[in-house]
Amino acid sequence: MSSKIHYRTIFISDTHLGSRTANAEVLLDFLRNHRCDKLYIVGDFIDFWALSRVAYFPPDHREVLRLIIKWSARGTDIDYIPGNHDEAVRSFLPILFDNVRMLDEVVHTTADGRNFLVTHGDNYDQVMKYAKWVAWLGDLGYHALIRANYAVNFVRRRLGYGYWSLSAWVKHTVKTAVNVISDYEEAVIKDVLDRGYDGVICGHIHCAELRDMHGILYANCGDFVESCTALVEHDDGRLELVGWQLDTKSIDKNLESILSLNDEQSIR
Repeated sequence: MSSKIHYRTIFISDTHLGSRTANAEVLLDFLRNHRCDKLYIVGDFIDFWALSRVAYFPPDHREVLRLIIKWSARGTDIDYIPGNHDEAVRSFLPILFDNVRMLDEVVHTTADGRNFLVTHGDNYDQVMKYAKWVAWLGDLGYHALIRANYAVNFVRRRLGYGYWSLSAWVKHTVKTAVNVISDYEEAVIKDVLDRGYDGVICGHIHCAELRDMHGILYANCGDFVESCTALVEHDDGRLELVGWQLDTKSIDKNLESILSLNDEQSIR
């Protein structure tokens, strides 16, 4: 009997394959230990912004692609909704091949009959819509925080302290960052209310959330860069955020690659 954890549906977003800060090893371990009937890839799966600056797609990144193709071949239905980092795909939408659909957005109906809009969410980001060059600068700043975050936690582990997220602290304490996240969430919820859905499943801002907002269920998958979270649907339709981490030895193994970056990799 398989020991893999099975869900009706799994939603992942912001994996940023092709960037050195992608946590492909953790994502691989997550995929190897789970199965589902339906998989949603909710944008920024491959980071073309990063790849435009430097060619980087190591074996573990390629293995993620191979494993997802294997899931499709074995009968898992897959919907891929591109985000801003893989927006080049949008010009070819919709695309359908085998068990994989590529769409700009889609409606997911849970086992208990609720309808959720599934979208990456960058179309609700005012910076992305009206000042994309600012988004690129913000990307570089976030990338620098991620590099600093790895260094800080490398030292903390050596001193016997637990994990602490510098980037999450900035997001939740710096007024501008807090306002951007709040404005994004409110814009998403307003549109979902206007369109009559029961909730929304999105990504983009790398902030995993599952909460009621104005009577609408707001679900953000998080990311597989730092928090390594996914949204899952149980067989009864219940939604849950799950985190997945490797041991600290595995985390430290990628430290040298991340800290030695001299190119301008990007994440958002």
